[in-house]
Amino acid sequence: MKQDFIVEGTFRQSMNWLHTWAGLVLGWVLFFMFITGSAGYFDDEISRWMQPNVVIENTAIEQDEMLVLAEKRLIEVGDDSPEWFVDFPIGREAFLSIWWQEEIFLTDEEIAIKVAADNYDPEEKHWKWHDEVLDQQTGQPIKVRETAGGRSLYRMHYALHYIPTRLAYWLTSLSSMFMLVALITGIIIHKKIFIDFFTFRTRKGQKSWLDMHNLLSVLPLPFHLMITYSGLIFLMFTTIPAPIAASYGTEENSREPFFDELFPHEEHKEAAGVSAEMISMSTVFADAQQRWNGAPLRYIGFENRHDINAHLELSQYGYSGLDHNGQELIYDGVSGQLQHDLAAKHIEKSAAVTFYDVMINLHEGLFSNSLLRWLYFFSGLAGAGMIATGMILWVHKRRTRAQKAARPSKGLIMVEYTNLGAIVGFPIAIAAYFWANRLIPITVEHRDDWEMNTLFITWGLMLIYSLFSINRYTINQAWIKQLSFAAIAFALLPLLNAISSQHNLIIDIINNDWMMAGFDLSMIGIGVCFGFAAHILNKKEQASLLATTSQSKNKLAQLASKVASSSS
Repeated sequence: MKQDFIVEGTFRQSMNWLHTWAGLVLGWVLFFMFITGSAGYFDDEISRWMQPNVVIENTAIEQDEMLVLAEKRLIEVGDDSPEWFVDFPIGREAFLSIWWQEEIFLTDEEIAIKVAADNYDPEEKHWKWHDEVLDQQTGQPIKVRETAGGRSLYRMHYALHYIPTRLAYWLTSLSSMFMLVALITGIIIHKKIFIDFFTFRTRKGQKSWLDMHNLLSVLPLPFHLMITYSGLIFLMFTTIPAPIAASYGTEENSREPFFDELFPHEEHKEAAGVSAEMISMSTVFADAQQRWNGAPLRYIGFENRHDINAHLELSQYGYSGLDHNGQELIYDGVSGQLQHDLAAKHIEKSAAVTFYDVMINLHEGLFSNSLLRWLYFFSGLAGAGMIATGMILWVHKRRTRAQKAARPSKGLIMVEYTNLGAIVGFPIAIAAYFWANRLIPITVEHRDDWEMNTLFITWGLMLIYSLFSINRYTINQAWIKQLSFAAIAFALLPLLNAISSQHNLIIDIINNDWMMAGFDLSMIGIGVCFGFAAHILNKKEQASLLATTSQSKNKLAQLASKVASSSS
């Protein structure tokens, strides 16, 4: 491998080794990030499928009616709570949800720990959040399946799992930096980048892998550059802490003034400790609807309840292009008078903050409609394919070189089979995550954690199985087996859905429940893609075996002819 680092020729040629190794060093992490990040663009839809017992009403229910039901339930379960929130079903969010705080009391052991750490204040109150999903018709709570949902898949693409959050941010940022270097050097070394894009040579081995790598790299190149650069910006406050520390100090709360100055916002009044009578949340709903010309609300929050400084916060969630529209109203919780209209009172932002917001909005894609969201999804999968084909191409080139030199490397063989466990094994692990959602009993404690544990246990087993296959199957045979398993695991998910819930593909289409139906159709589509890949590879393997058998027969025939000639 020493010759890979020899830099000769033009500047363009000298970038070749940097491009190769920048993409390979953290290639498996990047593949993980692209897959989970792509799934994150449909996190609400995934969560909806993983909570199948919640029935979505086809009958249109006005938000003011839902608010009355939600407030009635909040009074029942959290009348003494200082904070309430009501989330309305709007956009991709399918549920009517309520949130409230409840005071909790520390145990003697917890108090002793705080006293030992010199962090105990006997006057300090401690609160815990509770939430419920409500039936939109009756306002009664619905028992929702405890699940990690789609949001956990989304979080994994930047926070990973099982490791400290700060370390995960550093690792994903480092991976993104390597990815950006690989993209830029890839553009430099491909002087015929657009010509290569229209070139695809089938059944040409290494050349075919190169063409596929070029295709998956060039077609969504603007997306790859945007998503990588914006990902670095997303975590820059963690990975570049020195400028903040230099001006604001290194103390525990020293970063708060920095963020207050950078992202100015309307300050809410703190609780004054003076009791007061509260208005109903419905009191301000009509005024908000009039101000917003009947536009629906995203949520209503009631903060500092039972205090003279109580206030209601109403938000109309939405985007105007790439810019969050900032529609928010603040009402006094005692008088019901409007305190702040953040739509009318526009808070000036610096050019740097505006650029930051635009890049983050581009990265998350929350502004996008359904068509653009699918484009994000497929572009993300293309990024995963670019990483995968690059790793396969690297191994393929060195395997060809090793075969010519007649000295196969055990390390190279191990990397080749580990590629299989990473590239096909991880999608299988995601399928196992969905299977676990339906197969783990509802009564199991921390079942959301066990869903996630199932994902990583399955991935580990796939990696072990890949290495176990080294002395038992050819690399093509090993790929065929895992691709076939992936096809079955995904294609059968709609059947599992039909068996384990009141949903099935036909009923969901008839009921116009496209969140559930779309998930099932997507799983069938993914299964078909894996099955097609297994079929193509199996045909190639059969043709290779047939050619080998034919060559063996010809050699035997020639040997028999020589023996017969010698005898005569």
